[in-house]
Amino acid sequence: MPRSRPRVQQGIQSIEVGNRVLAAMAQGSAPAMLKDIASAARMTASKAHRYLVSYARVGLVAQDAETGRYDFGPMALKVGLAALGRIDAVAYAMPVLRDLAAATGETVALAVWANHGATMVRWMGADAPVAATLRVGSVMPLTRSATGLVFAAWQPERRWAALAREELAYNRRYALQPRTKAQLRRELDSIRARGLAATDAFIPGVSGMAAPVFDHDESLAAALVALGYSAGFKAAGKSIAAALLAHASRLSARLGSGASTTAERIA
Repeated sequence: MPRSRPRVQQGIQSIEVGNRVLAAMAQGSAPAMLKDIASAARMTASKAHRYLVSYARVGLVAQDAETGRYDFGPMALKVGLAALGRIDAVAYAMPVLRDLAAATGETVALAVWANHGATMVRWMGADAPVAATLRVGSVMPLTRSATGLVFAAWQPERRWAALAREELAYNRRYALQPRTKAQLRRELDSIRARGLAATDAFIPGVSGMAAPVFDHDESLAAALVALGYSAGFKAAGKSIAAALLAHASRLSARLGSGASTTAERIA
C-alpha cells in the first residue's frame, strides 16, 4: 500500500508574504524608510506600502509623521512582551541537553545564577565520574570551575565581586589558582576571546567546559556545561567544544538572542 503524503495545511499567502516586511523591520536597529524596508523584504515599494498601511491600522506598525520612517507599533510590543513572558530557559534547554549528550557522549548540565552563585539546575548523560560529587542544586566555584568562570566572564562584575573576593582569599590560603584579581581578569579575558571556559582544576581527574547562553536582551541567561574523565575528555576536546558552542548558540537563539557563539572561535 503506497505511503500517504503528509497533509499540507492551507494558510493565507498574503500573511506569509507580508511577514517579509515585519522581518525586514526586525532586522534593523532603528525606524526605517519605506524604500529600505521594501528592499530588505525583496518587494516593490508600492507593495510594501500596502502592507505597512494595513499593519498600521491594527497597531503592528507606526509611522513617524515628521520623518516618515516606520517602526513597530503598540500591538507589536504587546505581542513581543507576551512571547518573552512565556520563555522558560530551563524548559527550552531539555532537548538541547539531550542532543548535546548524544553528540559528545559526556555528562551535560545547565546552570543558572542563583542566590549563592552558579547553580546546577539540570543534569543529563553519563553517570560517572561526576554524579557522586555534583547534583542538581550544586553551587559551582566562581573562580575554579568552568561553569563559574562563564558567569564571571559574561556578567557585570558587581554581581560576583564579593564572591570573588572570598574565593580568591580561599585560593591563596590553600595554594589554588587563581590567587589574585589580576590573574582572574586575565583568565576572563581569555575566556571571552575563546567563547567558552575550560578547566580541570575543580575535581581531580575530571575536566569540564562551559559556554554562555544569552537571553533576548543579550544578557547571560545560563551556562551550558559538559564534563567527563580528563583523559578522554581532553582527547576529544576540540569536538566537544565545537558541539558545546553550537548547542549554546541554538539555545540562545531559542531564547531570542542574536548573539553569536560559534565553533569558529576555537577553530
